[in-house]
This record gives sequence, structure tokens and C-alpha cells, in this order.
Amino acid sequence: MDIFGDFTTLLTLAIAVFIFLRLRSVLGKRTGHQRPPFDPEELKNNRSANDMPGNDNIVTLPNRGGKGAAAASEAAEGAAIDAIAKPGSKLNDQLKKLTASDPSFNPEEFLGGARLAYEMIVTAFADGDRKTLKNLLSREVYDGFSGAISDRESRGEEIRSTFVGIDDATIKSAEVIGNDERVTVRFVSQIISATYNAAGEVVDGDQEQIAEVIDIWTFARDVRSRDPNWKLVATESDG
Repeated sequence: MDIFGDFTTLLTLAIAVFIFLRLRSVLGKRTGHQRPPFDPEELKNNRSANDMPGNDNIVTLPNRGGKGAAAASEAAEGAAIDAIAKPGSKLNDQLKKLTASDPSFNPEEFLGGARLAYEMIVTAFADGDRKTLKNLLSREVYDGFSGAISDRESRGEEIRSTFVGIDDATIKSAEVIGNDERVTVRFVSQIISATYNAAGEVVDGDQEQIAEVIDIWTFARDVRSRDPNWKLVATESDG
């Protein structure tokens, strides 16, 4: 028996499962210069066999393991929410309502995906990468981002940016409106960014200075859609 071979196989499977869980709630593609982009189609290909062809609903079915299993699952969901929002708070109640409507929603996994999407969107905007942005943004937000890129290009300007990291990502609110789930997140990030004109002169920002950026972004998805990914539907700055 090849023990090393078996261990390697198990390790590979463990890594594959970890990557799948991290990307399940990713909002389109993965983020950052250092990470390969994640194809949203991959999520469709990885759907459970329980998703029958032609079925537009992608909400995960509740556990059918009996009352004991259901109670344990509900307790685990409550603990996951309490870890994100203080018990008894408005946000805690909002997250519980969202989870009751969509048992597949996990706030911790959502935040992991939101962090990845935030970095990718910020990086894609700086690079003028419309293709990536189109997969991650709602039509209205995409039009705004694309218009800003066009204005920059018409002036012959270029953004040179380095995404240092995210210091904090916090869910501020969550709600279900009809068939749409909406979650608002406050991001605190560190970015080095400078805008250069056609002559190569800096006209905005500082290529040597790390700046703190605070954004409040709202992500949404239609639970009826075949596409399980969240998209950015609103943005605002905080300070």
C-alpha cells in the first residue's frame, strides 16, 4: 500500500474542497493581480446534482436529517450570525431573516467572497479592465465605472495602482426585497495609487504613499437566477 500516495490524494482533495467553499459565494471572479481570475461559469459547472436542468432556483435545500439535525443546523447558523453581529442587534435580526429566507447564505463565507471581489473590482477599474468589471457589477454601476474609464482614456491618463490589502470588512446591513438579497459592507483598505497624464506626470495621488480608503458597497443577487453570484449594485465613500 502506497501510504504517501494516499496522503497526497487526501491532501489534494482537502485543498479542492477548501477552494470550493471559499469561492462558493465569490461575487463573480477571484481578485487581485496575484490570483488568477475566477470564472463565474465554474460555479455553474460545480452545482450539486440536486439542481435539476431548467430549475431557476439555486437556494440550497434545508437539511433533511430529522428534528435533531435541523436543530443542530439552526444552532450553527445562529452561532455564525452571532459571530458577525451582536445578538439582539438590528443587524443580527436582519441576517437571521436573510438566512431564514435563504438557508444557503453564510455571513462569514459571504464576507470572504466580498473581500476578494472588492480587491478585484478596485484593481480592474485601475487597469481599465471592462471585461472583468462587467461580470462583477450591475448594469447601472458598470455604466458608471466604464464611463469614468472612458473619460480617463480620452485624456490620455493612466492609473498605476498597488492594492496593499484590506484592513477590515464589516457587514452593515442585510435585507430581502422580493426575490433580491442585498448586503451592504464597509471596507477599509490600503492602496497605493497615482494617476499619470500623457506626459508621464503625476496629476493625482502619490505612487510612494499608502492611502487608507473607506468604501461602503452594496451587493445583491436574485435568488431565482441561475447565476449564484452576487454583483455590486451601489457604492459610496465614507470619509
